[in-house]
Amino acid sequence: MHRKIVIGIAGMPGAGKATAEEVFRLRGYPIVVMGDEVRAEAVRRNLKPSSKNLGELMLRIRAEEGPAALAKRCVPKIKCSKGCIVIVDGIRSPEEVAEFRRNFKDFVLVAIHASPKTRFRRLLKRGRSDDPRDWETFIERDRRELKVGLGEVIATADYMVINEDTREDLKRRMERILEEVLKR
Repeated sequence: MHRKIVIGIAGMPGAGKATAEEVFRLRGYPIVVMGDEVRAEAVRRNLKPSSKNLGELMLRIRAEEGPAALAKRCVPKIKCSKGCIVIVDGIRSPEEVAEFRRNFKDFVLVAIHASPKTRFRRLLKRGRSDDPRDWETFIERDRRELKVGLGEVIATADYMVINEDTREDLKRRMERILEEVLKR
């Protein structure tokens, strides 16, 4: 079997994960989105994909199946992915990081960080069904994300990217990180 590099992307909502992933998508690397597991489960449970419902469902899945539940659901998808590099978006807990490190020898964690004001502005502009529409909902979502361990994940990442600039600046930073990872 060929070497498989798994690059995990973590960050608070609106930090720039999707923009960072464009770098990998343009190179044809498969991307596994952990949030898609929650959204798919919401469909199975016939829940509206609101921020509140998806957040509560994320916590419920972890309570029912353990803190690494979503990572465990993603591991087979990563193993079946074609190519030697796979991107995982949306890592939120140290247990998920441990699950990926246990399953993939070449796992690298990249954290993307932006200030709350910057992230809130981006989320308002993005307007996805689970994005907050007001500051209070935004803060509530941040607290929920931090409750599962996202702060610890960000603090212990192999690479930290500050994203307060343009989309192009973030893409350039991600290109440099990819070059470094490929040299390992």
